[in-house]
Amino acid sequence: MPEASPRGTYLVIAEALRTAIEEGKGVDTLPSEADMMRSHGVGRNTIRRALKVLEADGLVESAPGIGWRVVRGEDRRSLAERMADVITEDSLSVGDPYPSEAKLCERFSASRTAVRRVLAQMEGNGLLATIHGKGRTVRALPTPTVQP
Repeated sequence: MPEASPRGTYLVIAEALRTAIEEGKGVDTLPSEADMMRSHGVGRNTIRRALKVLEADGLVESAPGIGWRVVRGEDRRSLAERMADVITEDSLSVGDPYPSEAKLCERFSASRTAVRRVLAQMEGNGLLATIHGKGRTVRALPTPTVQP
């Protein structure tokens, strides 16, 4: 990046990657982090922050041994939205146990790190509570969102 962006360099890179993903119909994997560092002229942390933005939006996912790959399919909701919808989809009530990290990783084909990040966010928003030795339970029901 030749000059600093007032918006945040990682957000500019995330937007450029988003555009490339949306325009590149047949692209399944992204270039390596090292290649992206060279092409954008930034450090690894900046690239990873950009990738985390796209991961949170449900566009890419980390694939161990492969790198970052584009998420394909009809469901373009973010991991956070899909995990919040588990409460409704599984007909969970307040006090019911929420699925384990391992089950969520398998269900959404997501990394444990991404799942843990969203679980922490859900706890912070008051949807889940952690009970030592028991796991997570539903603390509140999500508010329905209106689709445009």
